[in-house]
Amino acid sequence: MKRIVIFASGSGSNAENLINYFKTKADASVTLVLTNNPQAKVLDRCKKLEISALSFNRIAFTKTNDVLNILHSANPDLIVLAGFLWKFPETILNAFPNKVINVHPALLPKFGGKGMYGMNVHDAVVTNKETETGITIHYVNENYDEGTTIFQATCPVLATDTAEDVANKIHELEMEHFPIVVEKLLK
Repeated sequence: MKRIVIFASGSGSNAENLINYFKTKADASVTLVLTNNPQAKVLDRCKKLEISALSFNRIAFTKTNDVLNILHSANPDLIVLAGFLWKFPETILNAFPNKVINVHPALLPKFGGKGMYGMNVHDAVVTNKETETGITIHYVNENYDEGTTIFQATCPVLATDTAEDVANKIHELEMEHFPIVVEKLLK
């Protein structure tokens, strides 16, 4: 059985989608969700879905080996960032080479980097009058949104689209493609 650990910072819709997707699979499951936000809605979702979840602070993540030790105990085959907003420490990346992936709500390298998440990305897409956007699933490295691309899916941006419209289109792409890409990476 392949083990997936998810990192999330917010509502957890992508985490819930992954958890539900893998509940139907015999060869993989989400075994743990970790969050840097003790108020994150993802914790409520995990409770409802009966998935172990823990929150941690920046010291446990970057200054000590606390989160690293939790990961070693969980022994994940893949670490999935699903709306996780902190830069990942090199100690964890080095301990789990090519096992940490992220979904970004734009077609990287456009609209990536520090501060480019959620509505910030969608606002930038609309402001820049992009005619197309999408999602990028990529390996995580020591820099924000610069890891090797694994998969991209696109959608049109209409001249009348608001940032909220774009956000809805991106959410649909994430719900459709993210679990399938994660599953393929575990094969």
